[in-house]
Amino acid sequence: MENKGSDEVEKLKTKLLSVWHNVKYSWALKTKTSFSRNSPVLLLGKCYHFKAEDDEKPAEASYESSDDDFVVGNVEAFRKDFASRVWLTYREEFPPLPASTLTSDCGWGCMLRAGQMMLAQGLILHFLGRDWTWSTALELQPLDTETWTTTTAKRLVASLEASLQGSTGPSNNRSSAVTQVHAQGSAEEADTHLKEMYHRTLISWFGDGPSHLLGLHRLVRLGLMMGKQAGDWYGPAVVAHILKKAVEEAMDPGLAGITAYVSQDCTVYSADVIDSHRAPTPGQAFPEGSSVPSSSQNGQPASASTLTDERAVIILVPVRLGGEKTNPDYFNFAKSILSLEYCIGIIGGKPKHACYFVGFQDDSLIYMDPHYCQSFVDVSTSDFPLQSYHCPSPKKMPFSKMDPSCTIGFYSRNIQDYERIRQEVSKLLQPSGKEKYPAFTFVQGHGRDYDLSAFMTPEKREWPFIRDPRRTVTITTGDFVLL
Repeated sequence: MENKGSDEVEKLKTKLLSVWHNVKYSWALKTKTSFSRNSPVLLLGKCYHFKAEDDEKPAEASYESSDDDFVVGNVEAFRKDFASRVWLTYREEFPPLPASTLTSDCGWGCMLRAGQMMLAQGLILHFLGRDWTWSTALELQPLDTETWTTTTAKRLVASLEASLQGSTGPSNNRSSAVTQVHAQGSAEEADTHLKEMYHRTLISWFGDGPSHLLGLHRLVRLGLMMGKQAGDWYGPAVVAHILKKAVEEAMDPGLAGITAYVSQDCTVYSADVIDSHRAPTPGQAFPEGSSVPSSSQNGQPASASTLTDERAVIILVPVRLGGEKTNPDYFNFAKSILSLEYCIGIIGGKPKHACYFVGFQDDSLIYMDPHYCQSFVDVSTSDFPLQSYHCPSPKKMPFSKMDPSCTIGFYSRNIQDYERIRQEVSKLLQPSGKEKYPAFTFVQGHGRDYDLSAFMTPEKREWPFIRDPRRTVTITTGDFVLL
């Protein structure tokens, strides 16, 4: 009886904490982001100019991201491209997380959400290509004061009532979404419909429930293997390894043609990446009943790697761009990386405040913010709403405020693609007159050839924060051990 009472108290505490986070992270006002008319904007390898040919305004004029202003230059194209990126934020009222009574990740899950967004961009490149945009992206409503504050008030009342009545959370019985293609009409309509099925299926993989392959519940469960629990802070290096495990263990045939690789000690070992490309996949094509439809391989949505003996690799590189603060000498390097179409972004942010960086203008980063608390969406239904998974409003942050601890992501479709990535990025990594050391390096051979962590088990070798007993550690900062 005493245990039952204790459990009820714990559930009530969880509910009240959820209510507080709901108020804190849902009370979001629409903020205007200024963009210069005379400076290009880079978004994951795409370049946009906001200045119209007949624009005679002075160079210092700025662009305000309100609906009425999205009419000149490439602004509308930029807006559509940005809003087409998958936005994954705090959620509430989902089934309890593994080994926890928490039904929300508000206040602690931002780095996991940022990692999900970066992984989602890699999957968009894999299935849809960089030129894909969501057909209804420009119809998204901006995040305004009335909408969010009204919703917050309703959630607050509902959560308090549920706490007092002892109501239970949503059911755990969430079946995975199975989609089928019924292409009708013209070839163009069929192609559009097919891409939309990929889009919807891709988002469903990130659903908030135990059965979703890349969802928060799966990531938290993988985090338990390394002593991380729901409610803990996750750093960018730890999240990189969790994402790698999640992709490797995903059982959906649609994900058989892609895997992930995480660099070791800021070093990308080319032979290990090539081995990841060559590794056999469980299935060479999508069987009947798969959640991802098959398609012709034309570089657009079909996964070419599922039809050959190669598979794509998402390359994740945890780095540290300075000591306590980001070294300004790395700013140009970060800009160069975000200018590459095969870059899937950078996860990092400010201390204890994770963001997903997708571009830049001048000396400011453009990012997607996971710090909005939204209601649980059951993605197991065939027509679940997509609007809350796309963000209509970009945000900017000065490079100087960026935390030095971050993880850079790349998408490599095949071995030939990787060789191009290695050559191009290696040129960017060459130290300038100011920089003493590159952010990371490419090395020929396997990691094992360099006798790294020889006394560790393969499982322990996966995690960057487990120390090699043979090494002398002088300083530990965040996810990184500085030797």
